[in-house]
Amino acid sequence: MFFNVIKMDITKEYNQKELTLSVEGRIDTITSKDLENAIDEEFGYFDSLTMDFTHVNYISSAGLRVLIVAHKKLKNEDIPFSIKNVNDTIGEIFGISGLDKILKIV
Repeated sequence: MFFNVIKMDITKEYNQKELTLSVEGRIDTITSKDLENAIDEEFGYFDSLTMDFTHVNYISSAGLRVLIVAHKKLKNEDIPFSIKNVNDTIGEIFGISGLDKILKIV
C-alpha cells in the first residue's frame, strides 16, 4: 500500500533584519502548523516578513488561517508582511476568500 506523503519545506533567509520564508509544497491541515511555528520561532528577530510562494502548489483553509493570524500579529507590531510570487491557482483562492483585499500580495 502506498501513501501520498504530504510535504512542505520552508527555507529561512535573512537580509539584515528582513526575513524571507520560501515555502515549497502544500500548506494544508497537516503542514500549516509547521509554517506557523516557523514564523513564531523567528518573531522578534525581523523587521519585515516576506513569504515567497513560488513553489506553493496548494493552500487549504488551515493555511489561510495561519496567514491571517500572522497578518494580525505583525500588523499589531507595525511589521510589514507581504507574500510574493503567488501562482494563478493560489491567487484565485486568495481572491475567493477575500484575502487579496487584506494581505499584501506582490
